[in-house]
Amino acid sequence: MNNDTALVIIDTQVGIVENAYRRDEVLSAIRALLEKARTTQTPVIYVQHEEPEGYELEVGTPPWEIHPSIAPREGEPVVHKRASDSFYDTTFQQVLKERGIQTLVVVGAQTEYCVDTTIRRATTQGYNVLLVEDAHTTFDSGILTAEQIIAHTNNTLNGFRSDNYRILVKPAEEIAFS
Repeated sequence: MNNDTALVIIDTQVGIVENAYRRDEVLSAIRALLEKARTTQTPVIYVQHEEPEGYELEVGTPPWEIHPSIAPREGEPVVHKRASDSFYDTTFQQVLKERGIQTLVVVGAQTEYCVDTTIRRATTQGYNVLLVEDAHTTFDSGILTAEQIIAHTNNTLNGFRSDNYRILVKPAEEIAFS
C-alpha cells in the first residue's frame, strides 16, 4: 500500500461493540492496525454513528463514545453519520478527497449494516477497498449467527467490483501500510 491509503474505522462505539461477537479479538486487531497506520503516518479516519435524543447512540452519551481502547488521537478526523452509508449526507467523501485517499482499509461494526453498505458504496464512489476479515463484528440476527454473517460477508465481498474499483478481503496480519 502507499500514501493514498487510509485506515477507516466504522462505528466502533461502546454501545455497539461492547457485546459484539469476538469483541476482544476484533478490538485487538484494530489496535494492531492502528499502531501500524500511525507508525507509517497512514491517515486514520473514524466514522461515528449518531442517533436522536432518547436512542442508544445519542450524541454525548457513554454508548455513543468510540471505544476507549481504540479512540482517535488529536488530528484524526471523526465523520458523523446517521445512516448505514458513511458517504450519505456526511463529510466522508470530502475528508477522503482532501487527503488524496484512493484505497480504504476498513474495520468496524456492524458487519451487515454500516460496514457492508459503506464498502459497497465506496466502489461506486471511486475507491478500492480492503476489508479486514478479522476486524469487523456484529451480533446474532435470529436467523444467522454473527460468525455466519461475518463469514458470508467476507466470502461475498471478496472480489466484488464496480467498474474499475474492487473489494478484497484479507486478515489483519497481512495488512502492511508503507
